[in-house]
Amino acid sequence: MVPRVRTFLLILCLLVTGASAAMPSESSPRPYLALGDSVVFGFITQAGFEYGTPDNFIGYPDYAGRALRLNDTNAACPGETTGSFLSATATDNGCRAFRFELHAPLHVPYTTTQSSFALAFLASHRQTRLVTILLGANDVFVLETMCGGDPTCIANGLPQVLATASENMAKILGEIRGAGFKGVIVVENYYSLDYSDAAGTAGVQLLNQAVTAPAATFGAVVADVFTTFQTAASNPFAGGQTCRAGLLNASPQNQFVCDVHPSQSGQQLIARTVEAAYLAALHAAE
Repeated sequence: MVPRVRTFLLILCLLVTGASAAMPSESSPRPYLALGDSVVFGFITQAGFEYGTPDNFIGYPDYAGRALRLNDTNAACPGETTGSFLSATATDNGCRAFRFELHAPLHVPYTTTQSSFALAFLASHRQTRLVTILLGANDVFVLETMCGGDPTCIANGLPQVLATASENMAKILGEIRGAGFKGVIVVENYYSLDYSDAAGTAGVQLLNQAVTAPAATFGAVVADVFTTFQTAASNPFAGGQTCRAGLLNASPQNQFVCDVHPSQSGQQLIARTVEAAYLAALHAAE
């Protein structure tokens, strides 16, 4: 072999070897489990035939997993309550119908509770690095439906709903830690649909306090989505309205009206909030 060619090949070999040592292997197990409701799923209202393929729905776990180089598994179920997450007989807000609907499959198929799926996943994926969870909004939606929208009924029932949601979140986090998971758990809180609506925003804050209260007890960290969305919607044009800030999905009937679910801009903002919480937790553990 010509000496010059041989030298070039030797240098190339050393460069490739050095790069391989510096970067994690493509096959390195780096699982990330995302749990929760329709926000996590990436739900879009009135999506028609798109429901037939779950890949049409992109939630923040897709973005966070890519940014953190983690292999995300999105087990979220639209309509899941904190109770139905744990029990197959607890009231939900449509999750079971969604789970068993062949024409609207979840990102990962399972017929058990989301809790059972999560525990089985963690048992078979011991190298899981991150678990995220967002739950609680559907608990309140169920109350609103039961009350027929009556404000007095909702106000009277809300304290018990929030107390139960907090208890359920403690059970969920306890199960995850009890399964031997020692990695990072990130609990997300919810955004307000309109930060200029003092009463509505106060209600969201009460829900957030309830679902995040058990986090510290189980070594979980909180991703403050509420504040991140508030900052993004604080410009003069949006005036505190999350919809006007482009963070929510537009209604099919009126593009200037939004539903409660994040747009892709909103999902990416949640992802960045989760990423920051995860990295901060890793840094604190060093």
